[in-house]
Amino acid sequence: MKVSIIVPVYNVEKYLERCLESLVNQTLHDIEILVVNDGTKDNSQKIIDKYAKMDSRVIPFKKKNGGLSDARNYALPHVKGEYIAFVDSDDYVETTMYEKMYQEAIRGKYDMVECDYIWEYPDRKVIDHSNVEDNYFTDIRVPAWNKLYKTELVKEKKLQFPVGLHYEDIAFCYEILPWTENIGYVREPLYHYIQRDDSIANTQDVRVRELYDILNIVLEYYQQHKLLPKYHDEIEYVFVRYIFGRSFYRISSLEDKELRNQYLKEGYDLLNEKFPHWKKNKFLKTKKGIRNCYYRHMNRTFYYLSAKLFHTFGKLILRIPKSWR
Repeated sequence: MKVSIIVPVYNVEKYLERCLESLVNQTLHDIEILVVNDGTKDNSQKIIDKYAKMDSRVIPFKKKNGGLSDARNYALPHVKGEYIAFVDSDDYVETTMYEKMYQEAIRGKYDMVECDYIWEYPDRKVIDHSNVEDNYFTDIRVPAWNKLYKTELVKEKKLQFPVGLHYEDIAFCYEILPWTENIGYVREPLYHYIQRDDSIANTQDVRVRELYDILNIVLEYYQQHKLLPKYHDEIEYVFVRYIFGRSFYRISSLEDKELRNQYLKEGYDLLNEKFPHWKKNKFLKTKKGIRNCYYRHMNRTFYYLSAKLFHTFGKLILRIPKSWR
């Protein structure tokens, strides 16, 4: 078995058939598709049964609802492929995706391979190309679904997704990175990431602060495995990148002013507590671009002023490149 594809399913009957069609029609035939019904309440199970009956490579599982991470973790012990892939059940992939990625993985003997992907909005499509320069820790795109992971590595390090929290891909990505000796890249957009108005990724509510919990999980992992001395600057930069970037964007979009300011303060304080000398970070000094210039000049006053501007012009923020978020 070459590739095991894990597909968590929860209330996606509108999208699931398209997703599974793109998987059973892969040009790489030696695959298995582990479809996990995470307590779905709609007709998704009927669709799963249909494809399981039609194609023996579709392996169905049922479990109580536990969230995306729990469903992925549930399937991990059952994988038989050389590599593991994850697909969100409301997305779909190019039919050549896993053939191209597997070929690249074998060619370079890579522990992990990533590809470009397409953000599909209701009114437009945007291709996301990798912006990795020379350090995957500071530039890698964290989604789990545009990658292949070497199964042996995932199982050896007992890697799992944090249950009960959003932004789980960030934790998984940074926990596997220090163990990867080499990473491959397919320069083609092979994954279609659907932007739904009701999706988790587009929901601006109290869950946005869970990114701080994820960052703490990453930091604790590096401390527990004695990795922090080697990767201190990288993890410090990850904190800067997400607190002033992704979480900042989402928290600034909250309508509740009191809650917004509370979360902003929590993020700024977290960074200064864990990394009090972050302004001396070597990547802040050496990396180029508007984003890094923005990070370098950040202070508490500028932080709150920027948040106010971001909140006021929220509709324009939706057009800001995702690398800022």
